[in-house]
Amino acid sequence: MILFLYNLALLVVLVAGAPWWLWRMATTQKYRQGLSQRLGRVPAPLLAPRDRPLIWVHAVSVGEVLAVTRLVQTLDAGLPHHALVVSTTTLTGQALARQRFGADRVFYCPLDLPWAVRAYLRALQPRMLILAETEFWPNLLSACFRRAIPVAVVNARISDRSWPRYRSLRSFWKPLLSRLSLVQAQSAVDADRLAAIGCARVSVAGNLKFDVRAARQAEATRLLSQCAGLRWLVAGSTLDGEEAALLAAWPQLLAVDPRLALVLAPRHPERFAAVAALLQTSGFSWTRRSHWSASSPGPIGPGHIVLLDTIGELASVYSLAAVAFVGGSLVPAGGHNPLEPAQFGVPIVMGPHTANFRAIVDDLLAHRALRTAAAGQLAPSLIALLRDPAAAAAMGARAREVFERQAGATDRCAAAICALLAVASGQERPQ
Repeated sequence: MILFLYNLALLVVLVAGAPWWLWRMATTQKYRQGLSQRLGRVPAPLLAPRDRPLIWVHAVSVGEVLAVTRLVQTLDAGLPHHALVVSTTTLTGQALARQRFGADRVFYCPLDLPWAVRAYLRALQPRMLILAETEFWPNLLSACFRRAIPVAVVNARISDRSWPRYRSLRSFWKPLLSRLSLVQAQSAVDADRLAAIGCARVSVAGNLKFDVRAARQAEATRLLSQCAGLRWLVAGSTLDGEEAALLAAWPQLLAVDPRLALVLAPRHPERFAAVAALLQTSGFSWTRRSHWSASSPGPIGPGHIVLLDTIGELASVYSLAAVAFVGGSLVPAGGHNPLEPAQFGVPIVMGPHTANFRAIVDDLLAHRALRTAAAGQLAPSLIALLRDPAAAAAMGARAREVFERQAGATDRCAAAICALLAVASGQERPQ
């Protein structure tokens, strides 16, 4: 009955929202990209004959793809008689997953429509479904349960913002979540919340994002490192309003450190053009990363701003930073991942909105490895670190210590998945 009501509500939303969706598809590439796959057309590489059972891993966007990269690599090595395929939801997640795992085993996750879900489960016949974080889709979960496909959730969390909504709907979620085979939570708080809404087999494995490592040195990093004598402020994953705040602070920062240059990396590719337009009217010298030649970034000197309008290079570029600002945090969006600069021993500044990475930020703050500042205090916070390189280096070293000490979630999750797979492999699954 609950699933029937969910599908009825889904149908109403789709019908009522059809004009808006059609308009967005006509005007925005990300809504058109992969649409046929989302509606149930399984890509040809996944239909090819295979001699190994599949494990399906779902990672929504860039952050989740980064988080599961080492897990997929670990499972590839530890389960040689299985093949892993990876789905994403967003365009940027798809691009990064193809880069990390190879295009022939990456696809768009179907919408949570009964026929689309059935098409993929019939084609893939997965031995297991692994979900990153809290991608709880009722039709997908129910279809897996009907086929006795075990479902594991890794890096599971419920944010402060989402918790009231989940708690109010726990009577809806409990019948579904109680049937999950394995739930590996990021923290004890997340485990308690997941148990409260119905998850029966929950344990704390830690955060996979503590195991994130830059996969390789990006071409942007190599080119920027050739610019001798510069100190870099890297502002990553910025959202609307944050670029303007950084540009407003830029003259003050240059007055303190005339050797400074700025890398500005907006979170969403669809905003690259808007940020470029903002830079064009700023009066500052700037360059688009996508316009560089293969051999040189061109003339970049003190005070220059580089717009990092590429996918997958930011994690590596953080390694050059004298100071990093992690975006999504000056505006009420929950913040983005401070571990990307922490792995390189870079001192980090964020805004006050950090709920998406609450446990990580709290740990870094407790070890004086991160500073938070409201928009009005952003410039003074950055200036304090730029003026005192020794204190900044010590802060960065503490950030790296936190990063290294919390590592290991990947191995714990992989071991639990392998154990679950060993148990499930002896069970017959209805077709």
